[in-house]
Amino acid sequence: MSATPIEEPKKKTSSRNTIIISVLAVIVVVQSIKIYLDYKDKVEITEQKVSVEQELGSTMQRLTEIQAELDQKIIEIQKLGGNVEELQKAKAEVDRELSRSNQRNSKSIKELKDRVEGYEELLKMKDEEIDKLKSVNKELYSENRTLKTTQNKLSDSINRLSSTKQELASKVAIASQLKAENVTVMAVNEKGKERESPFKNKQLQRLKVEFNLAENNVAPIEGKKIVVRVIDENGQVIFDVAKGSGPFIVNGKEEFYTASQEILFDNTKQKLTYYYEKGSDYASGNYTIEIYTDGYKMGSAQFTVK
Repeated sequence: MSATPIEEPKKKTSSRNTIIISVLAVIVVVQSIKIYLDYKDKVEITEQKVSVEQELGSTMQRLTEIQAELDQKIIEIQKLGGNVEELQKAKAEVDRELSRSNQRNSKSIKELKDRVEGYEELLKMKDEEIDKLKSVNKELYSENRTLKTTQNKLSDSINRLSSTKQELASKVAIASQLKAENVTVMAVNEKGKERESPFKNKQLQRLKVEFNLAENNVAPIEGKKIVVRVIDENGQVIFDVAKGSGPFIVNGKEEFYTASQEILFDNTKQKLTYYYEKGSDYASGNYTIEIYTDGYKMGSAQFTVK
């Protein structure tokens, strides 16, 4: 049985509706996929942005830590006497990076991370340098202490040697001092007759002092000025510049002598004789004769005037 004309238009209408529905379904699916993909892209971008910010924050934090470590290393190496020029240059770069804006892209963050790794490597190298400097300083300190100990010992030895030398020089100086021995004091009258102490003024026209120089193998052969002092019992020196008396130094003080002679000491026990004519009477009392050369006393004697 054949279809009627009414059924054919119904079939055509149903077929068209099916196509429209199919097209709409495709559009919905495509639109849904696009929305999903757009959402996924937004999520990825957000996640990427968060990741970049986290990475930047972590890098900047490490850079801040490196800044503090560089400061510490600079101070430590300076104390050890090392060169800090390289560290100071790195510190200046870190300071500049920290002062920049935190708005950076992935490429600049990568470059910053590379520099951070370089700074970390520099810090490791400086740790090794610090260890070497400490070792060198320890050796230098030890050597310095040894040197100071040696120097102190040497100084002590020099001081002892100097003291011994001075002591020896003092002993030699004392040993080389001349001595007057066999000192005699005589009164000589107008006729040349000599008398021993005690004297009377009428017997004492001239005073005669005589002695010989003791043998001394240490004393050098040289010229000497030997002076005689006549001292009364009041401690006053009898002198007359017009008759050859004069000043000389004893114990850093200027004193007067009564008579003097200049001789060449030749270590032959040579005899010296002094005459002194006062020109007036001696006061009664006890007198002392002192003999000097080069500021030290060689000998002494006494006499009495009645």
